[in-house]
Amino acid sequence: MEIKSSIKRKINKNLCVLMFILPAVIPLGVFWIWPMIKAIFMSFTDWDYMSSTYNMVGSNNYIALFADKAFYSALKNTFVFTMGTLVPTIVGGLVIAMVLKNNIKGSALYKAIIFSPWITPTVAISIVWSWIFEPKYGFANYILQFLNLPKLQWLQSSDTAMISVIIVTVWKGFGWAMVFYLTALEKVPSHLYEAAAIDGANNWNKFVSITLPLISPTTFFLSIITTINSLQAYDQIQVLTQGGPAGSTRTILYMYYQTAFENFNMGQATAMATVILIIIAMLAGIQFIASKKWVHY
Repeated sequence: MEIKSSIKRKINKNLCVLMFILPAVIPLGVFWIWPMIKAIFMSFTDWDYMSSTYNMVGSNNYIALFADKAFYSALKNTFVFTMGTLVPTIVGGLVIAMVLKNNIKGSALYKAIIFSPWITPTVAISIVWSWIFEPKYGFANYILQFLNLPKLQWLQSSDTAMISVIIVTVWKGFGWAMVFYLTALEKVPSHLYEAAAIDGANNWNKFVSITLPLISPTTFFLSIITTINSLQAYDQIQVLTQGGPAGSTRTILYMYYQTAFENFNMGQATAMATVILIIIAMLAGIQFIASKKWVHY
């Protein structure tokens, strides 16, 4: 009887847990897990997105993808874009947080202004920046002309188009990084700075020896999330450059869009999406494993 009662209690407990997680698991399964499984399946077909029938082609889509020079070009562009947005976003967010943490006059207003681009739709921001980068009458070239520097073509030149997209992305993102760093800086014990001052440490020594190590979990988190966001960037590229000129701003995700919805090659597009998924999963796994190092902070 005791065994049956124990089994019954365990079953009831499991049912209770299941009832609590079902509201979250059902939408997750319907709108995320199932579409992901379906997309992976479609990557082994030749579906053209238009017809109702398709054929299984095995690994041909993956073979064609890794044999395509355009894919490696997009991969290179993705790396350049990711690194170009990651470093300025992290450094810019930290510098601004270090300045505003001292509660200077009007700091609340400055924080709101700096953070506002993050909550503004990327499409709206990109449209405004497309006007700023306009070659003849744009504000960017007006500043260059004021400084006696030559005007640039910005979005119209393959030499500067990627830099332009990076500027827009960093401008939108460093306010978000600032918020995280402000929270992290508030948690650094003040007595550590006092002890360092007694030992004769200057501001730079305090920053390198105390601040940077203690905010390293936040830096690591922001690095992973910013990298993932860069891999998923689409809106600003679509509005500003459409992947051009000459493919100079075409990232993996934008190449996926073109392959799927312009060339109607859904099989190869989903193969590309699977590669993106693997990259993001690896980055998420790295974050999960490495975050255990700072679990006590």
